[in-house]
Amino acid sequence: MTKKSTKTDSQDRGRFSARRKTESVLRLLRGEDLDSLSRELGVTAATLSSWREGFLDGGTAALKSRPTDDRDEVIARLQAKVGQLTMDNELLGQKCQHLESGRPFVARRRSS
Repeated sequence: MTKKSTKTDSQDRGRFSARRKTESVLRLLRGEDLDSLSRELGVTAATLSSWREGFLDGGTAALKSRPTDDRDEVIARLQAKVGQLTMDNELLGQKCQHLESGRPFVARRRSS
């Protein structure tokens, strides 16, 4: 007689996908016992607790974010422009220092 495969078999206890972790955390959040679930899944209670905390932290972060709007595109474009102007300003400052030191920018060709 062969044994049917169940979720508690050791072959299923390897690495957990994000989906399986989420399902496990949801079971905890619905009230299943931490120790019982950890034994069933073959992971430590600390691991399950860590998954639960990460899951809840991710949810909290998602709720804090604001929806994007038209201003985001304008802000990104203006930030790029500020970056370009900052680089141009730094290059001009270097050129001014170079000119004030009395040295030419490029070596002049000698006339033959």
